[in-house]
Amino acid sequence: MRLRELIKSLDLNISDAQDFEVKGITCDSRQVKNDFIFVAINGNKMNGNLFIPEAVKNGARLVILDAATEEVKGITFIRVNDSRIALATLAADFYGYPSRKMKVVGITGTNGKTTITYLIEHILRQAGYKAGVIGTINYRFQNKVISAKNTTPGAEAIQSLLAQMYNEDIRYVAMEVSSHALDQGRVKGVDFSTAVFTNLTQDHLDYHKDMEEYFRAKSLLFKNLNSGALAVINKDSPFSQRLINSTSARVITYSLRQGADIAASKIKLGVYGTSFYITSSEIKTEINTKLIGRHNVYNILAAFAFALQEGLDAQDIKKSIEGFSCVPGRLEEIDLGQPFKVFVDYAHTEDALFNVITSLKEIAHNRIIVVFGCGGDRDAAKRPKMGRVTTELADKVIITADNPRSENAEDIIKDILKGVKRDNYKIVVDRGLAIKEALTMARNNDIVLLAGKGHEDYQVFKDRTINFDDREEARKCLLSLIS
Repeated sequence: MRLRELIKSLDLNISDAQDFEVKGITCDSRQVKNDFIFVAINGNKMNGNLFIPEAVKNGARLVILDAATEEVKGITFIRVNDSRIALATLAADFYGYPSRKMKVVGITGTNGKTTITYLIEHILRQAGYKAGVIGTINYRFQNKVISAKNTTPGAEAIQSLLAQMYNEDIRYVAMEVSSHALDQGRVKGVDFSTAVFTNLTQDHLDYHKDMEEYFRAKSLLFKNLNSGALAVINKDSPFSQRLINSTSARVITYSLRQGADIAASKIKLGVYGTSFYITSSEIKTEINTKLIGRHNVYNILAAFAFALQEGLDAQDIKKSIEGFSCVPGRLEEIDLGQPFKVFVDYAHTEDALFNVITSLKEIAHNRIIVVFGCGGDRDAAKRPKMGRVTTELADKVIITADNPRSENAEDIIKDILKGVKRDNYKIVVDRGLAIKEALTMARNNDIVLLAGKGHEDYQVFKDRTINFDDREEARKCLLSLIS
């Protein structure tokens, strides 16, 4: 695409001498090649202006920036008000606005995003549609699976992924949309046909400063919907009405109580699954799902509401949901024939831990034993709250390391202990030993929950990242115990 045509999306013009065939756009100087556009972004940790010389050396022919920087001879500089928005706008134009040719479903909220994307993908595929997913665990379409570095990738990567999906006949994409991505304008160039809101509880306050700022970031997804789009909103959230008031899209609400467009009732929880009724003005059907817990009822309602509004038959949706087994690392059971239950879950917020442990407590059991920690370089204010809720709800708790990153694991644990009032915990800093401790103490009909890392197969320390998977650690330990 010629530069002259591309930068029209920014309402800018250039001379004939500056025009060239653009081969790519990126904000990563390491990815720059000949005839690329480099967009210098000043992030929270990195100043993109510092990487302009490297980008030029690698072949950048145009640099876009939003700050005063010394110019490089022979290189065209364009200054804009917001380089993040410029990157998103240019990337969407460069790749031909793929989201306008597909139906992109954005799912946002503190918890539940990943499970809902999996459910939507499964329902659509069972209905005969080709569907792609951009999410926390990975980005996938057709037979391709790409490891995810972020819940929502950067603006250029999003448009590239969407373009690849469109070229392979994908017509639906379920995308997890993080508050960081919304705040940083990464999805500015995405035309969402549907937005789903799950819930909002404390998380990421290291970035957003307070809950109001966190909410404002999430609400951008709904404020930017056009009048022809759909907003699927959890009515049980205290933030729901504000979201409804903020959007011009058509709104469908879901709830575990009456008064919503789609509601759940007669919920029965069990260790092998959950049953409940879904009702709306037009349908009433019973769902028997393998997914465990009340929080998964919410996730199913959201996916059901979306699918119903897309015109899928209610009984076909029901059949798809009942045939869905699990999401990696979301109450994923580890069963090697031991006389107690073991689950691995990604719960890493106070609310997520409350939901998961409460759901397990509603299942017939002896004791609940929880292994958990808190991540380093993340919202420290949630650590004592996670310590409080876990020790209050569980019978035994082993506090350990999660991903300490640049922090000292012992210091993180001290923060957790500030919220602990009961004497039902033990500290085992090494996560592998903590898991072994929990499984060794488990007895008949106990439930062991390994919380915080879920699908992750690594552990991040200050100076290294090691291979570590709660699921594999549990299997190794169980094999040694039952052999």
